[in-house]
Amino acid sequence: MSFDPKTALRSCDTLMLDMDGTILDLAYDNYMWLTYVPQRWAEQNGMSFEDARSHLIKQFGAAEGDLRWYCLDHWSEHLGLDVAQLHRDNHERIGFLPGAFEFLQRVRESNVRLLLVTNSHQATLDLKDEVTGLTAYFDGIYTSHSFGFAKERQEFWHALRGSVDFDPERTMFIDDSLFVLRSAASYGVRHPVAIARPDTSRPRRENSDFVSVDGLSELL
Repeated sequence: MSFDPKTALRSCDTLMLDMDGTILDLAYDNYMWLTYVPQRWAEQNGMSFEDARSHLIKQFGAAEGDLRWYCLDHWSEHLGLDVAQLHRDNHERIGFLPGAFEFLQRVRESNVRLLLVTNSHQATLDLKDEVTGLTAYFDGIYTSHSFGFAKERQEFWHALRGSVDFDPERTMFIDDSLFVLRSAASYGVRHPVAIARPDTSRPRRENSDFVSVDGLSELL
């Protein structure tokens, strides 16, 4: 699958954007789940950080691709921690990826319909919106939790189309997850685009399956 994303975007009626790792820097989420939550869980259970982190990474991996993976309520109950509050404790780490805010401003001036399509739990979405104000730039906000299926599942795309009319042939969808992009492509979304640098603290990701850009600013 190959196309020029700038040219393709001009032919689209609808642009769907993921949030974490597409608009917002995934460095915050990686810090939360790979450092801060394991740290607090280790303190609570009298474990070393290394043991706690290793154990939790296995737990997280077992839920990957399922709504549980994205659900703060699930992990709060499972870990005995107020995970939503832990996220609030580190809200200063939330921020836009380079050029993403400018991209949202520019797209709002165009004729394309802009939709936020995210697996984020509502509590996380609310917190990130409080910090960044990003939802003000969208024509619609759609979360997988409201549909009962993660974006990795075909059921999500059928439910999304039942809520908002869009033509997959004239839609671009941008996400940092290859699993999600494969699901969108399988559904028929003609222009799936991968974000290659979702976390500014980590190297660029390479992939051979999808057209990719380092960040949204490349589409300006």
